[in-house]
Amino acid sequence: MKRTDVLLSPDAMARQREFTEKIAAHHRQLDHRPLALVDTFGCQQNVADSQRIMGMLRDMGCEFTDDPMAADIIVLNTCAIRENAEKRVYGALGQLTHAKAANPRQIICLCGCMAQQKTVADKVRASYRHVDLVFGPQALWKFPELLWEVYTRHGRVFSIEDEHGTIAEGMPVVRESAVKAWVSIMYGCNNFCSYCIVPYVRGRERSREAEEILSEVRGLVAEGYKDITLLGQNVNSYGKDLDTPMDFADLLAAIDEIPGDYLIRFMTSHPKDAGAKLFETMARCPHVAKQLHLPVQSGNSRVLKEMNRGYTREGYLEKVALARKLMPDIVLTSDIIIGFPGETEAEAMDTISLVKEVGYDALFTFIYSPRPGTPAAKMPDPATRAEKQVWFDRLLEAQNEISAQRHASYVGKTLRVLVDGESGDSRWPLQSRTDGGRLVHLVGDKSLIGQYVQVKITDSNTWALFGEAE
Repeated sequence: MKRTDVLLSPDAMARQREFTEKIAAHHRQLDHRPLALVDTFGCQQNVADSQRIMGMLRDMGCEFTDDPMAADIIVLNTCAIRENAEKRVYGALGQLTHAKAANPRQIICLCGCMAQQKTVADKVRASYRHVDLVFGPQALWKFPELLWEVYTRHGRVFSIEDEHGTIAEGMPVVRESAVKAWVSIMYGCNNFCSYCIVPYVRGRERSREAEEILSEVRGLVAEGYKDITLLGQNVNSYGKDLDTPMDFADLLAAIDEIPGDYLIRFMTSHPKDAGAKLFETMARCPHVAKQLHLPVQSGNSRVLKEMNRGYTREGYLEKVALARKLMPDIVLTSDIIIGFPGETEAEAMDTISLVKEVGYDALFTFIYSPRPGTPAAKMPDPATRAEKQVWFDRLLEAQNEISAQRHASYVGKTLRVLVDGESGDSRWPLQSRTDGGRLVHLVGDKSLIGQYVQVKITDSNTWALFGEAE
């Protein structure tokens, strides 16, 4: 795609601000300040998208609520990665019939990856008639225009066209935290892993201009944000579509030059594109966290080929070895899919052996979930759900043992952590993260929130560390 086709013009964004002001004027005529509820399903990119939706709603004069019965506008920002996520969304939509019945003027919006699928839109059109607005990720930037259409047409609005996707700069943002922030550096995906629906619903890869990203990060650091995560479906593809050459490692190095006390993290990093330049940049840049989420998905090369992942088991292990050589204390996490179509028990056990060989700090694990419209959904899948569950349980057992051992090795050490919130547990009232992203439940006063502190680790379990502020 040409950059001129990707970058939205200032005039296009100004037009959306005009619709925002029209809605704000409409809201000022109401007998109360409207309340909005934004419910997010899925990945960090969806969280970042929801923060922009909240920014637009705030500029429309809305305040926010968690009570669907009190909300005037409800937005469900959805995920299409797994079947379970879709079931949760349909369940939530079903529950909202009661809220709509109590407040017929309530506007219910469905957006995100799930909404972009025609099968979902058709189902909502036919069976969830209380939903007023449906739009996909590519239409997020024109939410004000779409919402104004709902107000003025007094009818249902669907915007799920098969668009290539754009980049909209200058959208307002509401960040729920004053400590941690998400920064999208690119959108879309070109990888077409055979099990994944994301390229079909989020469009082709498109990178934000480096100066826009640097400006956003500078602003966040100036505002006191301490933990900033760069987001992309595959951050290692960053810059391939830019007119001025800059790859992801170059971007990290440029961000690292911004003065301040903060850490930069990123996700997700595709193994086929992660290499020496990235690891060397991470190792030498003090602001870049020594943490790497490197999804392997399978430990068997045949399965990886069927997944269209672009690397082998051996190639992946070589990358891990290099990352650890350059950063001995790096925290490694990964994603695993068990039960891919055609996977045998022996191949699933290859994945478990890779997990033991790598020794991940933590894993995000899933049993394969077929996504209609993807190549994998059409593949023969002779293994039963019960068999896959047995393999999955073995994987969890292996990783839980590794995680418990790794966490136990921290006990007695003093670590720097960023206190980012309250835990809700009176025994350990604060929660924090190490530089490597490990969760630490903490004894201390809430005045520490937003600060880096030294913590003595006193205990651990499979999922977290426990400590006391020194």
